[in-house]
Amino acid sequence: MIPHPPINVLVVEDHTAFREGLAALINGTAGFACCGAWSSIEQTLSRQCVRPDLALLDIDLPGMSGIEGISQLKGRWPSLYPLVLTVHDDDQRILNALCAGANGYLLKGTAPARLLECLKEAAEGGAPMSPEVARRVVEVFRKRPPQKAEFDLTPHELRILKLLVSGENYKTAAAKMGVTAHAVSFHVRRIYEKLHVHSRSDAVAKALRSGLFD
Repeated sequence: MIPHPPINVLVVEDHTAFREGLAALINGTAGFACCGAWSSIEQTLSRQCVRPDLALLDIDLPGMSGIEGISQLKGRWPSLYPLVLTVHDDDQRILNALCAGANGYLLKGTAPARLLECLKEAAEGGAPMSPEVARRVVEVFRKRPPQKAEFDLTPHELRILKLLVSGENYKTAAAKMGVTAHAVSFHVRRIYEKLHVHSRSDAVAKALRSGLFD
């Protein structure tokens, strides 16, 4: 049986001990490999490494911020799934990161075992968030009722999009809506067509920037 290639994870973190700890955790876990660990976006972009599947990056970095760096990293590796790993859980940074294209938003208090679960979930197309972050996102949307805007999304599609933005994957979104994951997948494809996007992070960013949840 041919073994599956490891999930390659890039780490961008300026705190040396924390960065080295993340690299050791990733390299010490079967199915994962840390393909690079650097202290800034600029340093990361200047280095050669195996194509990463995921990136764990802080927000407060020397030079370019992690939020600004998301588009830079995706520009170099278009299939990359960036995940923010930070101490900040305020609404503005969370929404800015999601609008910039982050595929997940995790807090640094996340337990190592849970962090590895989140990496696997992201590699499978999920959008992991720490519970505190997911609650804040839900609260923001509760205060800002969704509008159909010019994209003509149905109430059903808006609800699915809202669940995905809040960190749910197809399976958990389906459970909350009482439908199958296949049905959710079908509706997500329709959402992508209406928003003229090709990925979850692009859909989230466009929805927020276009005022779908204003």
